[in-house]
Order: sequence, then C-alpha cells, then structure tokens
Amino acid sequence: MTVEKVKGPASYFPSIEKTYGQPIGHWLAVLAGLGDKKHAEMIAVLKSEHGMGHGHANALVAHHRSTGAGS
Repeated sequence: MTVEKVKGPASYFPSIEKTYGQPIGHWLAVLAGLGDKKHAEMIAVLKSEHGMGHGHANALVAHHRSTGAGS
C-alpha cells in the first residue's frame, strides 16, 4: 500500500504546527475571525500580529479560502 504525499497548502501544516506551536485549527479560527478581509489582508495579519512567515501565512489563507470559509 502506498501513501499519497500531501500536496498543496496542507503540505505546510506539519511545519506550521511545529514552528508556531499551535494546531492548524487554531490558525483557521484566527482566519475565520477576520471576516471578509481579502487574501492579502489575511496574510498581513498573520505576518504582523503572529510573526508568521509569508509562505506559511499564504498556505493557511489559501486553504481557508478553498474550503469556502473565507470566500
């Protein structure tokens, strides 16, 4: 049996959890609390208020918006 490699934004999740010490659910809740902000505005909040790197912030926002929660 082969295990499929995780692709797309979710491939960053283990690193995000390890680097920032919070589960992905925490970050998705933060994004949900931002309401109807635009993609770039959500990234800016994660970077400025939570010290997150651009790649990690972008992956979280892309996943959040792809689930319909932030579109």
